[in-house]
Amino acid sequence: MTTTAHMEQFTTNHRRFMIPLLAFSFWTLLVLSNIGISAMSANTEGNAFSWDRAVVSACSVFYLWFALTPLVAWLGRLGARGWRFFWAIHLPCSIVLGAAQSTTSLLILWAVCGSGRSAATSAGGFLRTEFVFAFHMGLFIYWALLLTLRGMESQRRLKEERLRASTLEAQLAQAQLHALRMQLQPHFLFNALNAISALAPGDPSQARLMIARLSDFLRLTLDEGHAPWVPLSRELQFLKCYLGIQQVRFQDRLTTRLDVAEDTLNASVPSMILQPLVENALRHGLLAKPGKGVLRISARQDGEDLRVRIDDDGLGLPEIGPLEGIGLGNTRTRLKVMFGDAGTLTLKRMAKGTRAELRFPFIEYAA
Repeated sequence: MTTTAHMEQFTTNHRRFMIPLLAFSFWTLLVLSNIGISAMSANTEGNAFSWDRAVVSACSVFYLWFALTPLVAWLGRLGARGWRFFWAIHLPCSIVLGAAQSTTSLLILWAVCGSGRSAATSAGGFLRTEFVFAFHMGLFIYWALLLTLRGMESQRRLKEERLRASTLEAQLAQAQLHALRMQLQPHFLFNALNAISALAPGDPSQARLMIARLSDFLRLTLDEGHAPWVPLSRELQFLKCYLGIQQVRFQDRLTTRLDVAEDTLNASVPSMILQPLVENALRHGLLAKPGKGVLRISARQDGEDLRVRIDDDGLGLPEIGPLEGIGLGNTRTRLKVMFGDAGTLTLKRMAKGTRAELRFPFIEYAA
């Protein structure tokens, strides 16, 4: 049996033990409260107080209801199908159980303590004298117990529904992220293979080098599996491997500068969140630029957020604004799924080039 199975079994056994114990404690508290009230009432009225009669009376009433609690709970679940079932079941059951409990408790009290202040000389006479009050008390306890149990059941079901909804939401988010990653990887591979294809006829040695670095990049991503989160330091490893591929493509036309604060290296970031932004900067900003280009990547903690910037000194945004393809659209969707409104991606025109800025909550990575 696995550790998880052991824990689940332990939790189930603990629950089975604790629920009856809590129920017994509740009814015991009612017994003690009833005895205390009887004692204070007798003292106030100046009557002689019989401890044995008070104890037997309270125990016979409340511990009988403790024994009937599972039956009332079962009847409550049975009557939960609708109001017609509710009244059809509980009206007769409350009368039958109230009468049975009242009769039983009175007979126990008669057998142990006798008639007390009552003038009854037989069990039948004692029942006729005391039954009406005891029966009304039994009806009250039945309905109070029923409503309490139904309230607890409704609360339990509400918690289960919330847990189920939360689990389904998490599973949906995980499925969406998995689908987005599956969409991103073919897109990246297509661009990389397209670049290799362009290099192969004129520079086969560089094409082979690019294939080798692409292999290293794919091995790195496969080693990570499908983890939705990685530390920023790991994400930068992905990025350096990817830039190694692009360096073959750009040769000495590309200069890369990393400016990452030490206190951000263990921040949790979505896996492969930077690669599409860097690819966008290279493809649309620096590829068509005559001469050399500079790509700057910086990361800082800004209050409770992590801020990551990708700056290039390329051609800049077009006048009509950025044209978002798979990479940028995919990134925005992933941020929305993982962070809601707290995760943002903004593109900004600079004096020279473009800035893409990621901002989302700073969370320490926990392996």
